[in-house]
Amino acid sequence: MKDLQRDTLCIHAGYKPGNGQPRVVPIVQSTTYTYESSQEMGDLFDLKAEGFFYTRLGNPTNDCVERKIAALEGGVGAMITSSGQAASLLSVLNICTAGQHMVCSSAIYGGTFNLFFKTIKEMGVEVTFVPPAASLEELRAAMRENTRCVFAETLSNPSLVVTDLELFAQAAHEHGVPLIVDNTFPTPINCRPIEFGADIVVHSTTKYMDGHAVQVGGVIVDSGKFNWDNGKFPALTEPDESYHGVVYTKQFGPAAYIAKARCHLMRDLGAQAAPMNAFLLNLGLETLALRMERHCQNAQKVAEYLQSDPRVSWVNHPGLPGNPYYALAQKYMPHGSCGVVAFGIKGGREAAQKFMDSLELASVVTHVADLRTCVLHPASTTHRQLSDQQLQEAGVPADLIRLSVGIESLEDILADLKQAIEKAGKA
Repeated sequence: MKDLQRDTLCIHAGYKPGNGQPRVVPIVQSTTYTYESSQEMGDLFDLKAEGFFYTRLGNPTNDCVERKIAALEGGVGAMITSSGQAASLLSVLNICTAGQHMVCSSAIYGGTFNLFFKTIKEMGVEVTFVPPAASLEELRAAMRENTRCVFAETLSNPSLVVTDLELFAQAAHEHGVPLIVDNTFPTPINCRPIEFGADIVVHSTTKYMDGHAVQVGGVIVDSGKFNWDNGKFPALTEPDESYHGVVYTKQFGPAAYIAKARCHLMRDLGAQAAPMNAFLLNLGLETLALRMERHCQNAQKVAEYLQSDPRVSWVNHPGLPGNPYYALAQKYMPHGSCGVVAFGIKGGREAAQKFMDSLELASVVTHVADLRTCVLHPASTTHRQLSDQQLQEAGVPADLIRLSVGIESLEDILADLKQAIEKAGKA
């Protein structure tokens, strides 16, 4: 069968057991693999043959999960990593080196902002941050001769800004560089950025893909659609002497980018995912479509309730008709965005703290996007390293409460919110 729906791909893609083989993807908990001859091993190291020889570069369990995620996103290949941060870092370093430049939306996860604002800058890569609602002219103006990629989030964490993917893709492609999109919050169930012009997709698989808060991981997906032979990416189109002169675009064709990410960066930096984590991630992926549907349904009702409560000063959720990103959300995520709702309680930080401390069902945790309802105050946690100006640019007001709506009974979730808001109002 071809062209399977995403619900089916969540369960069946990436692994097809043969006669007498395990029904469930097995955990191959081994660092290395045996071959009958040194020639066979040598061909693997020279990239002349496919196979596994060391788990840092490839593992049968990881391979099944990578194939599944690539199928879900509509890419030619994927590489899972030890964290979402590792995926974001490697996705850029694979094509952008010291002395070069990248353009990035300012509305991104705080950890990613710090990664690009500090660490990548210290590696010699310059970054220009642009407003998430930047016009085509503003995006064009941010480009430089040495720009090598554009980075954005489909739906930003925690400001819930919806990126105009086609606009960002147009600006990137006019300049001859790829668009890298972090698709963590919508997941490929609600949005496939490659269909709107993205060239590379990354995720923190720690979030909805896992869905149970049991593994930390990330993934990079290669669309296979970008033309690397435009003179700007010699690392992909000229011989790599560390692999006896292999040329990635000639050896791997449309999968050149992801092949280089694995053979070069994973080889040297070693940010691989553990097979056990890949196994746990796969269990989460199998129910991803069902969970995302419930997350979105619950979050929509929660957002509508919060909007109706006079003790709530503001509510941000792209599923609300009055939201400034409603139209873009309907375009890119017509069946729902995610389970996250951002809002503020009247009374400022003190009331927000009282509200969170009064919750009984929901937990105050750093995590987001798993099946349990949880809450966080980003300005004092995930984004606390940002200045007031940077918080404003990232769309994270000081009073913002990030509510990650789980898949519990909607009645119970609403009851918990109501009693906590009541107590916060008496603070």
